[in-house]
Amino acid sequence: MLSFEHRYATLPEPLWVASQATPVERPELVAFNAPLAHELGAQDIPEATTLAEWFSGNQLLPGAKPGALGYAGHQFGNFVPQLGDGRALLLGEVVDQHGKRRDVQLKGSGRTPFSRGGDGRSPLGPVLREYLVSEYMAAVGIPTTRALAAVTTGERVVRQLPEPGAVFTRVASSHIRVGTFQFIAARQDEAALKALADHVIERHYPDAASAEDPYLALLEAVVARQAELIARWLSVGFIHGVMNTDNCSIAGETIDYGPCAFMEQFDPQKVYSSIDQGRRYAFANQPAIAQWNLARFAETLLPLIQGEGDALVEKATDAIRYFDTLFSAQQRQLHADKLGLDAGSDQAETLMEGLESQMHQGRMDMTATFDALTQYAASSGDNHHEALLALTENPDGLGEWLSQWQAAQVASQNADRLTAMQRTNPIVIPRNHRVQEAINAAYEGDFAPFHTLLAVVTRPFDDSVEARRLAAPATENEQVLRTFCGT
Repeated sequence: MLSFEHRYATLPEPLWVASQATPVERPELVAFNAPLAHELGAQDIPEATTLAEWFSGNQLLPGAKPGALGYAGHQFGNFVPQLGDGRALLLGEVVDQHGKRRDVQLKGSGRTPFSRGGDGRSPLGPVLREYLVSEYMAAVGIPTTRALAAVTTGERVVRQLPEPGAVFTRVASSHIRVGTFQFIAARQDEAALKALADHVIERHYPDAASAEDPYLALLEAVVARQAELIARWLSVGFIHGVMNTDNCSIAGETIDYGPCAFMEQFDPQKVYSSIDQGRRYAFANQPAIAQWNLARFAETLLPLIQGEGDALVEKATDAIRYFDTLFSAQQRQLHADKLGLDAGSDQAETLMEGLESQMHQGRMDMTATFDALTQYAASSGDNHHEALLALTENPDGLGEWLSQWQAAQVASQNADRLTAMQRTNPIVIPRNHRVQEAINAAYEGDFAPFHTLLAVVTRPFDDSVEARRLAAPATENEQVLRTFCGT
């Protein structure tokens, strides 16, 4: 079905350690992403029972060479020198139809050499959450890992209570993290560090190979991708929840959807993750945390970057500081698009700050606000004006802001700007209560709500009766204010 290669497995141990999946009792296929499979080069897709055997780990896919990846990480600021794939196995790499090399990984497939006493399994809920959210992120154009398959195991996984188990199959540009570099740097193995860095350059940043200082160029390229990624997260209200260095992808993709969520009522300090008691990874903190993570990456590269002493450290520090410039430029473009203003407008930032203040003070839902603003821009009708004012507890303040925005619109709006709003302001997000609703139904054996929600969130800009139903903010009784990790 897939043609596997294994370049990462040629790197020194323990970056990759051979390991096998633990068979499960009764695998059943919940979902399979056939378009993604074709993109990865699959021709004939077998029946569901075969897919369930393959993507539960019960049978090895032809050509697969499973192994667990070693990495370290700063978890909520505290360094752990060895973490690694405690419940995941890299099956291998495929070269997709665009010539891009991508990893295929099982998640929840049993114990590995890095399990540290864990069971290596995943409950069904986190599998469904990651499937929905990662596919949504892909649909809105945010770099992300992808969902290939979800399989139930017929077994129970004990967390706080026994839950149905599942295995998730994830596709990524790679699973190399900041924590992967920290893992080798902590061992002071410069040969392995160089081999890893050279692998990343060849795979993700080939232009760096011809730079005067290839490893500095690598750092700069990773900084640029992370800056763009985080700006895109904020544009849709995404809160990762666990931005540890082991969850920071060198490829610049969103990875490891644990207790993630999308902000509903706007609050810059919003946190949903049950384990983020100190609000370290709150919505507005994410750019600074990404920059902090990148500084840890820079530290690992110092033995490879040209120079020595203070001059070397300053060179790396300058690369990290440039994150602010790149992030701000990307955010300005996204703000202009979301507000329907020309990219060069000198009012976009002021207006966005004003709208965010209104959303916060007026307890407004972020996605619903931008959707209503887009509809208003398209029609300028009184009905849409009233619909906007109905979203806030402070209609006078929002009305004043709308007057300022309309004046800016007169100066810059045209058909292209409206199109930018329509492609930047999704109608629907995977709302917490809808995701939980799908999970609860699945725990009772009903996967229809999951598939209905998946169909809508993978077409997030399409207007329909079903999209409007699932786009509606939660009522007070429906709100889900805490999300949980599956480990």
